[in-house]
Amino acid sequence: MTKQLKIAVFHNLPSGGAKRSLYTYIDYLTKHGHIVDVFIPETANEEYLPLEPIANNVIKYDVKPSFFREKIYSIFSYVPAIIKKVSLNNVFNTEKKIAVDLNSSDYDIIYCEQDQFTMTPIIFKYLTKPNLYYCQQPIRTDKILKIVNNQKKKSSIFNNRLIKPFAQYFVNYVETRDYERDLEFAQYSTNLIANSYFSHENILRQYGKNAYVSYIGVDTSMFKPYNLERENFVLSVGTCIPPKGYDFLIKAIAHIPENQRPKLVLVGNSSDEGWVNYLKTLANRKNVKLDIHSMISDVELIKLYNTAKLVVYAPYLEPFGYVPLEAMACGTPVVGVKEGGVKETVQHNKTGLLTQRDEKSFAKAIITLSNNKELWNKFSYNGIKTIQSYWTLEHAGNRLLNHIYRILDNQDD
Repeated sequence: MTKQLKIAVFHNLPSGGAKRSLYTYIDYLTKHGHIVDVFIPETANEEYLPLEPIANNVIKYDVKPSFFREKIYSIFSYVPAIIKKVSLNNVFNTEKKIAVDLNSSDYDIIYCEQDQFTMTPIIFKYLTKPNLYYCQQPIRTDKILKIVNNQKKKSSIFNNRLIKPFAQYFVNYVETRDYERDLEFAQYSTNLIANSYFSHENILRQYGKNAYVSYIGVDTSMFKPYNLERENFVLSVGTCIPPKGYDFLIKAIAHIPENQRPKLVLVGNSSDEGWVNYLKTLANRKNVKLDIHSMISDVELIKLYNTAKLVVYAPYLEPFGYVPLEAMACGTPVVGVKEGGVKETVQHNKTGLLTQRDEKSFAKAIITLSNNKELWNKFSYNGIKTIQSYWTLEHAGNRLLNHIYRILDNQDD
């Protein structure tokens, strides 16, 4: 079955890895002759990797503003502007309208990504046409995430001893409500796709639903080796928040002798400013040189991948691990913590080194790869070849398309 498909895409994503993944899938599908129209609420981020240039159409739906929220939340400057103006119920009403419009359409299938407010979007509750849910991850309730998030060294009114108990009660309430809502909405989804076998197991464990794995790919027309001179810094990429493990990286690098110690460069699409300040203080105390960049261009990012000595990666239970693939595509070996989806993207002793979450072991791996030019060259070569043989956009798009055809074939059974 290879007929041309008419596909509707729904998303309410922020900027980040999931949006990049969606962008590459749409680009693949349209380039292979399929019609792809995108349906989004206005809360969806379309500034980062806008879909209009690659999709056939992008249809944007208004979300009714909330006068009360707009006035109350205007006092909190750290809340994104679009969130200030809407209530979740208004987002739900918009997504219901999108579902109603799609149900009366002639699309073969509705491809849905996650929702920045609820994880699983409510749209599944109302869709009657064949659909699939590319679930990057369920809401994460891992104990370790609560522990690392509680490590924030951030001055706040909520740290006041009188307010803190009430603030903690509110946080617990919100987390429980969000978890239950995600679980409820997920039950309406019928065809789940996961980004890794680690995510597949989490979906099975949390939702009680099977999910087929369809690995994403890297745009090798952008992320590729440029044979630039390598500099004495190591690079890590991801939102600057506690679960990304940047404090672990600083502490690990501090174990490297000062005459060999590389600078640590961090790149994120957004940051928790309190955590950024803590990391700067920690790095200064540990005598680790630290640069933090936010919202840089792809051109700048690719240059960093191509001039870094290594990419270091230590997030807690990362569902997939896209950053190591970008690094490998640029010929940069990876040192990572052997957890989560990273075990599926980094091949130990072939494209990089994986260690326990132990600062000294991690530091030793950095030293080993930095000082052994022959090993570095071997991993660099293997990384490029591995990406080209399995992790390109063509491979990823073909995997996704096969799942779409499988789902549509099963509709006829």
